[in-house]
Amino acid sequence: MFWPMTAIALGFLGIAVLGVLGIRVFIEAQRLGRQVARTTREINSAAEDLEKAATNLARTGETLP
Repeated sequence: MFWPMTAIALGFLGIAVLGVLGIRVFIEAQRLGRQVARTTREINSAAEDLEKAATNLARTGETLP
């Protein structure tokens, strides 16, 4: 009777560990998604700034040395 109860306890413990690890992976994936979204917004903002600067440079007709 001892070994079946031990096997059940270890099986439950294994499932609990997998559940905790699954939750941690889910949380980190959400954090990574937010970071990617923020970085994408920053890149788009920088691209818009670069486009405005290029437009102003083209309008003035200046050349870079």
